[in-house]
Amino acid sequence: MLKTEIIEKIKKLKQKKNAVLLAHYYQRSEVQDIADFLGDSLQLSQAAAKTKADIIVFAGVYFMAETVKILSPKKKVLIPDLSAGCSLADSCKAEDFKEFIEQNPGYTVISYVNTDASVKALTDICCTSSNALQIVNSLPKDKKIIFGPDRNLGNYIKSLTGRENMLIWDGACHVHEAFSVENIIDFRKQYPQAKVLAHPECKEPVLLLADYIGSTSALLAFSASDNTQTYIVATEPGIIHQMRQKSPKKEFIPASSSNTLSSEVDDSCGACSNCEFMKLITLEKIYDSLLNEQFEVNIEENIRQKAEKSIVKMLNL
Repeated sequence: MLKTEIIEKIKKLKQKKNAVLLAHYYQRSEVQDIADFLGDSLQLSQAAAKTKADIIVFAGVYFMAETVKILSPKKKVLIPDLSAGCSLADSCKAEDFKEFIEQNPGYTVISYVNTDASVKALTDICCTSSNALQIVNSLPKDKKIIFGPDRNLGNYIKSLTGRENMLIWDGACHVHEAFSVENIIDFRKQYPQAKVLAHPECKEPVLLLADYIGSTSALLAFSASDNTQTYIVATEPGIIHQMRQKSPKKEFIPASSSNTLSSEVDDSCGACSNCEFMKLITLEKIYDSLLNEQFEVNIEENIRQKAEKSIVKMLNL
């Protein structure tokens, strides 16, 4: 089936079934282009909660679709591929995290939104990469904090706040872990006029080389408003599609995890530090999921309610 044909079929199905398509910034370019809502995980969950659609198709990874279901329990939430997991979420299993919390009583638990619903249910307050600093600073300085699951984001926030009473869970995103100091230095030599943009899930040595550190949405906003013309982007390269859309005259270079220096972004390019889980979602899978209403995301209600409290607490702060 031609791409134009399948896109038209998806549009007709969405209208027939009162459905919307949500897509994360790390999705394939053609998926981003047909999405009704495009953004990072929490933006999309909030958009889903406001829509009057009966069905939500989530083009992203599983924990993100779960977050949509947490905030929109009465809507049918579909994910086009059940294999679309997350290495960061997988690095923090609920049973292990529960044991860690029990071993450290008296700590307030702050969990990155990049976690399964069962981990959110063990959490006092959720956070995103954009509001983690604000969430941590909302607590008294003497308050002991468990921060999970991303050690790089946790240590970055710990360095900014100077808090020594933060216990950091030892988890990480395999995509952001792959960026190296050596590669960033190589890129700087080739593009001396460029600024390095880095997500706080990157390792500390990479962050020390960055000109700007921020969430996916923040990196996009910075690249659009800043006067520099060339950027080296140290995050999943799917966001570069939107960066080029907003700033077509600027140059965006994916900070490859390989030794290959390339300004090209390809959805199947292993040299570009793609998240293979994000790239599992295709137009064909979106069509099949919506047509057959398959791969529905469901959460036990007691887990959902506990997880919702941690997200609402964040939104209230």
